[in-house]
Amino acid sequence: MTINPSLLPALAWFVHIARHRSFTKAATEMEISRAALSQHLKGLEQQLNVRLLHRTTRDMSLTEEGQRLFDALAPALKMIDSAVAELGEVPSAPTGLIRVNTSRIAARTLLEPHLGEFFLRYPGIRLELVLNDGFANIIADGADVGIRLGQSLDEHMMAVPISPRIEMAVVGSPTYFERHGIPQNPAELSQHNCLAYRFTSSGTLDRWTFTEPDAEGHTQVFEPRGSAVFNDDESMLKAAIQGVGLIKYLDVCVREQLASGALVRVLQPWCPSFPGFYLYAPTREQMPAKVRALIDFLVEKRSTELC
Repeated sequence: MTINPSLLPALAWFVHIARHRSFTKAATEMEISRAALSQHLKGLEQQLNVRLLHRTTRDMSLTEEGQRLFDALAPALKMIDSAVAELGEVPSAPTGLIRVNTSRIAARTLLEPHLGEFFLRYPGIRLELVLNDGFANIIADGADVGIRLGQSLDEHMMAVPISPRIEMAVVGSPTYFERHGIPQNPAELSQHNCLAYRFTSSGTLDRWTFTEPDAEGHTQVFEPRGSAVFNDDESMLKAAIQGVGLIKYLDVCVREQLASGALVRVLQPWCPSFPGFYLYAPTREQMPAKVRALIDFLVEKRSTELC
């Protein structure tokens, strides 16, 4: 038999009355009027068709049926009260699973280098990385948070920057530039083997956008045409290192190659910075401790990188 939910409030009031054996004391504790309590009890007795309390002007006692009901309800309500109280308690350490919907580039540059440190700091947290280069509805997909470039964020989401501003970088190997020369402006790219990237989500080619470095800052759009098209950024990067052609890639993804000399950057004045990666979530309200721990950790890493 399933209990009628409409009975639950009245049952809870009955337990408070029975515990105190007094309408006045129960009403004072629960900050409700004595008349309202009396009405709740009267309505409960009518619905159950049984008398629960013997009441006189001076005394109150439980009937046999009332005592049986009180003995059954009191422990159950105590368990419910404890469960509700525990929900509001902050655990000593964040725990639980966090599903993170992120692009491959963000996972590679912002998460993977720090996973060891994160799990040492928060051994009770588990991460499930859902790699998706298209913009995702994290609520519909069942994720707790998402990581995307700031330019592609939904304005209704709560967003926290977790990387510095980013630039697009046109790069090639030293051997490529020795053979083909260095382009001085985007128009000269038509004379070069420009490797293209195709978005998996939309199937479109990534066009190269440039901003003129003068005061007016007009935009130029170039569609790369070369000997290869990729839908995997690692394969595209390896081709550029081998001297196959030029690629346009996030500067954070080629820092090591530029530092080692494996790649050389060109046309940098034509590539202004733009907002970097953000971690976004549905709301700041009632945010789980595990999600707050991840946000604080990634913000900390961002600050370290900026130093």
